Amino acid sequence: MRIISFNANGIRSAAGKGFFDWLGQQDADVVCLQETKSQEHQLADACFRPDGHHCFYRDATTKKGYSGVAIYARREPDEVRTVLGRPDFDDEGRYIEARFGNLSVVSFYIPSGSSGELRQGYKFQIMEWLKPVLDEWLASGREYVLCGDWNIVRCRKDIRNWTSNQKNSGCLPPERAWLNGMIGQDEGSDGTPPRPGGWVDAYRALHPQGEDYTWWSNRGAARANNVGWRIDYQFVTPGLGSRLRGCSIYREQRFSDHAPFTVDYEGALP
Repeated sequence: MRIISFNANGIRSAAGKGFFDWLGQQDADVVCLQETKSQEHQLADACFRPDGHHCFYRDATTKKGYSGVAIYARREPDEVRTVLGRPDFDDEGRYIEARFGNLSVVSFYIPSGSSGELRQGYKFQIMEWLKPVLDEWLASGREYVLCGDWNIVRCRKDIRNWTSNQKNSGCLPPERAWLNGMIGQDEGSDGTPPRPGGWVDAYRALHPQGEDYTWWSNRGAARANNVGWRIDYQFVTPGLGSRLRGCSIYREQRFSDHAPFTVDYEGALP
């Protein structure tokens, strides 16, 4: 089972940079996209409906050309959900879930707080509201893959400039404590006690000492110099953690300021 997560920073822009040509060669079972920045009616071109995939979009309804998530699946899901029950979050197009038997694959786009105090405050509100939802999923008996751009690094290994970013959104101690407090024991903690039986960070489980990034600022030569952040994840329930077989971050082509993150799991899509 191969699952890809990718923040496109505009799906039409990524298409023009060759993303769908690359995707067609990846043999992915499920693709989770974030920041599509489009309304579905704007995606009439066949490239936005890749051959062999069932395609589902959740657009932002509060602001055109903003946010938005999508899931492409080779097998038609039993159910697709796009509402978590908080209208301001749902209407920004930040959640979509595809259900296949006892497996749920979620595409998340967690708010950024980098634009200022107002949005950082909103980000903290979403984090507080989302935690019991994620706790409920973890305890539900279902298997989950939580894909997406979480806009938070976990530890020093996840960001090139750790010290200088301690007061910047995405690397703030309360953000890291929130995220790491939901993850089981691994090498990616910032000192926050792990949660027994918590979510498994697929990349960190496969690369305990890895220092790879998934996002680079468009300023300066951040990507050329690999001054990046790892903020795109696949967090999985412990049952799927034992099925992790490999992962990769594709940097060779630049489709976005993010890179696609691919994880391979033992066994087929249920």
